[in-house]
Amino acid sequence: MIDSPSRKKPRFPADKEPIAAKAIGDVLDRIAAGPGDLAICGGACGGDLLFAEAALARKLNLAIYLPFDEERFLAESVNFAGAEWRKRYFAAKSRASMHIATEELGPLKDDESPFERNNQWMLQVAEGHGAGKVDFICLWNGVGGDGPGGTQHLMQEVQNKSGRIHWLDTRQLWPEAE
Repeated sequence: MIDSPSRKKPRFPADKEPIAAKAIGDVLDRIAAGPGDLAICGGACGGDLLFAEAALARKLNLAIYLPFDEERFLAESVNFAGAEWRKRYFAAKSRASMHIATEELGPLKDDESPFERNNQWMLQVAEGHGAGKVDFICLWNGVGGDGPGGTQHLMQEVQNKSGRIHWLDTRQLWPEAE
């Protein structure tokens, strides 16, 4: 996600958004993603929505997966970044199929992370279209996240199963922020 204004150590400063957007688009172009292909992501401000926008610009079929109800998701993963990110979320949503884990998978188990479950769900859906067709694009600094179920978790899941990984290492994209 884009850094919260209160984040002490920068991870994804807002001014790096154009660099990230270009890198994501470049990967989609390199793998020849186009009309008819399925693009799956979460809807958080930052890499998720930049990916969604790049996918839509290339006329991919977009599916957005949320770990829990939209109101809570927006409060935790979008709203802190400002009204523009909220607007971008709803613009992507208007052109995507929406999937909400708590509605489609049922309630969480007591020991289950909503974010890890969402990662596993997205990967399971992607693999359902052919495990050899999975291209995982991640924008990540290589460091563990702020909680369970982040990019590191999904990358490990992809590595354990199948698919090609396209890691956009932010330490290389904007090294001065690290």
